Amino acid sequence: MLIDIADPRAFPERAEPSHAPLIELAEASLAATGAARADAIDRTLTTALAERLESGDALLVGNLIAAAPSVAIARQLWRRLIDAWGVASRRSAADGVAATLFAVPVVVIAGSQSTVDAPASVPAVAGVLSDTARLAAILLEHCALAGNEAFGLADALVAADAVDIPRLSELLAWQRLAGRRETVARDLPPAPIAVQPGQQSVHLRFLIGTTLAAPEVDVLAATDGVGWAMPLAKELARQLALPEVSVLALPRAPQSPPVALQQGRAAQREVGAQLFASNAIRGLRARVGEPAAVISAHRSVAAPGGGELRLSLSSPFDPREAEGFRCPLFPTDRVGDVALMLFDLLRDCRVADVRMLPGVHPDRNPQTGMTLLFKPEADAAEHTSLH
Repeated sequence: MLIDIADPRAFPERAEPSHAPLIELAEASLAATGAARADAIDRTLTTALAERLESGDALLVGNLIAAAPSVAIARQLWRRLIDAWGVASRRSAADGVAATLFAVPVVVIAGSQSTVDAPASVPAVAGVLSDTARLAAILLEHCALAGNEAFGLADALVAADAVDIPRLSELLAWQRLAGRRETVARDLPPAPIAVQPGQQSVHLRFLIGTTLAAPEVDVLAATDGVGWAMPLAKELARQLALPEVSVLALPRAPQSPPVALQQGRAAQREVGAQLFASNAIRGLRARVGEPAAVISAHRSVAAPGGGELRLSLSSPFDPREAEGFRCPLFPTDRVGDVALMLFDLLRDCRVADVRMLPGVHPDRNPQTGMTLLFKPEADAAEHTSLH
């Protein structure tokens, strides 16, 4: 199913001189009429990105993708970045042994039943793991890394910026030193998870590890969590547990940093939408009956790329009650895919009245200054502020 909705993001009209050559390569690859020609251009682009990662210019690569003039170009650059990480990693293999640095995306749902108004009364989840050996044993028992036994895990759950593009050169250097069996001092501080009284929130963290194997072995080939995902989730939740705080950890498969970052962001957004929809729909049905939904595109300077989708749930029987969810759009996201995720979620929740508003709308209601959402009974041109 195709969803037709406007893209609210602002893309650069002209590339900076430092970015232009690589953007032109990406454009040429997409425009190539033959597979051989496209493959040759892709190899050139991949090699150029790998050289930048190896030379410590990962920040420039991040700026390059942010400067992409379209989603198609951003997606092409990201695909080649994933390949470039693999090329640079293979170059670092030494003495018949290759180190693979991997990241396990973990979506954490944390909540507290406390009704105390002061947030300081609910402790934050520290993000420090007390028994990484037990976590490693679970992965080993279920052959999560192609049966590899020579791997270790960091004792901290880190935030997304620890594996984001600007850090890739540093991560590549760590990986190279690990392959040479040298001691690596890693700057991986744990990212605490804030818990608000009486609320549940969705957070993205990463478990970092390194494994040693023969260069021809792809320890990250298996992309499912068959066998190990459930016991690993339970063990992570146990180690993160706090009194009066509920913690649910949802790990994904180990991946290279750029793949893990992409998949982790998508997983956090999807789980966040599911949590919002289930709570809001249940509450509206209990109070006023069947809800109606509106999906709209909005410009927002606070959103990645300057735009986001928003989902509003409300009922015509209570014009003052409504719930809203802000859905971020990352550089490689096709807006129709994200809208389809929201649409499918609402269908699974048996919401029959779903409206997709045309056009791109402002961030705020100009009359009230509040976040702008829409109700189904309101005309698309009418600004309706909802919480």
